[in-house]
Amino acid sequence: MPLRSRLPYLLLSFAGVTALGCSDDAREAPARFDEMALRTELESVRRSADIVGVLSEVVTPEGAIRARAGVATLGKEDPVPWDAQFRVASVTKTFVATVVLQLVGEGKLSLEDTVERWLPGVVAGQAYDGNAITVRQLLQHTSGIYDYVRDDDLQKYLAEDFARALYDQTSPEALVAIAMKHPPNFEPGQGWGYSNTNYLLAGMIIKVTTGHDWSNEVLQRIVEPLELKHTFVTSSDPALPMPHARVYMRVNEGAAPIDTTENTLEHTADSAIISTTTDLNRFYRALVTGKLLRDQELAQMQRTVPMPESEGPAGTRAGLGIFWTPTVCGGYWHHAGDSPVAPHTRTGITANGARSIVISMSSTIDESATNAAAFQLAERALCDLPRR
Repeated sequence: MPLRSRLPYLLLSFAGVTALGCSDDAREAPARFDEMALRTELESVRRSADIVGVLSEVVTPEGAIRARAGVATLGKEDPVPWDAQFRVASVTKTFVATVVLQLVGEGKLSLEDTVERWLPGVVAGQAYDGNAITVRQLLQHTSGIYDYVRDDDLQKYLAEDFARALYDQTSPEALVAIAMKHPPNFEPGQGWGYSNTNYLLAGMIIKVTTGHDWSNEVLQRIVEPLELKHTFVTSSDPALPMPHARVYMRVNEGAAPIDTTENTLEHTADSAIISTTTDLNRFYRALVTGKLLRDQELAQMQRTVPMPESEGPAGTRAGLGIFWTPTVCGGYWHHAGDSPVAPHTRTGITANGARSIVISMSSTIDESATNAAAFQLAERALCDLPRR
């Protein structure tokens, strides 16, 4: 039985982020959120969310600042490496959405194209109609398509045979077929619901449109032009490149945490990228400042729709592969990544690209405990607020 699941199912990303950024006056003032402030905040995050190790990099108009807290390995004293590589999980979706929008800009497909046009017969059964679901709805999670990771059999597989599940390599087509066994969550365009299946389909559409796997397009269109030297897509090799921190998960409450660092579980277009804090900051800054998309496509990416309050911080709205969350100084764009085999990744960038943050947190508990602390850290860093 295949799997790419979360246990318990908590993969819903800490999404959101549409930022207005801080005022010009605030950006011109001397920076108040400095390295000491970042270190203090990371210690607070570590204590409040049972973090094993945390690493963060904040990019400001004056330069980058970094800090870390905790350890790289449970039971040892080695710190998280400054240049640690880690699986970014669902942050992969922003890369995939960017490629789709580049193809839109090249006239190779349209956001209003139906899934049926590019993937005939794939989205069907259980009241699904591929002719009624658009590419835009896939990227914005308004398709209503069931999230395959919720499937009971997948959850059972992970719970009962976690060691085997770590090396799962089920194809995206087979995972989509699992989703098709379940009825839609809502009619296309009539609701919002985070679904990893949407991005499996987006990756499949990229392959049909270009003739190349989505991973090749990400590498050629984003990674190589931006010189993201430590960013790549996972393959059949379960090893995580050095240097890195270890990753842990508790399969059952009260049980000892399991080391999940080596795996092939995250291998599809919803989650397969490995990167660093520096590379992710560079990617998001290039994205919001127009280095990857034309103005027309960037505007489409940043057209947001409301989300249920339960899905993120208050006021969070969903764009295409990216989210917007308001703050005391305006707001920021972001995407989060959570997985049993990856650290909790949080990103954020102001609308003008002046300030950005990436946080990588290894924890033995689920991501819900990290969200509030990470949001507070992101807000303080992006709004240049003094340390508490």
